[in-house]
Amino acid sequence: MLKLHTDIEGKQAYFGDVKKIFKSNGFTFCSNFEYHKGKFDMVLCREGGETIYIRIPFDVLKGELDRPKAFIQFGQPYVIKHVVNTGLDWDGNSLLTTTGFNQFQEPLDKDGNILDKSRWEEAGEQQVHHVMSVMKNLKIS
Repeated sequence: MLKLHTDIEGKQAYFGDVKKIFKSNGFTFCSNFEYHKGKFDMVLCREGGETIYIRIPFDVLKGELDRPKAFIQFGQPYVIKHVVNTGLDWDGNSLLTTTGFNQFQEPLDKDGNILDKSRWEEAGEQQVHHVMSVMKNLKIS
């Protein structure tokens, strides 16, 4: 994991406003069914079974997550690498793995070793900077 140093950490906004902006800029919303925190993820690179993501976590300060008026505060963004098994999983549900990829399988390595760290730190920081420039018209504290 590569922790990024950006201006988004500590910023607060309404979930409905930022969700639209993140989605229109290639991010997906992930909550893992938690109501007090979530994250926005974006794929920076995908090759074979390896995917490098930028992740921007946030906490819900007021309201309920996935509601437009939930008030959130961003945490420190970071870059991570997941390594998944792209072969057949004969121990799992064969129906899901007949295509050679089981989207429900656990990554082989949730925090894989990231080579060329400075490249991915810069790419992640650029994405955060871009999203923040789009959000500049919102009332973010």
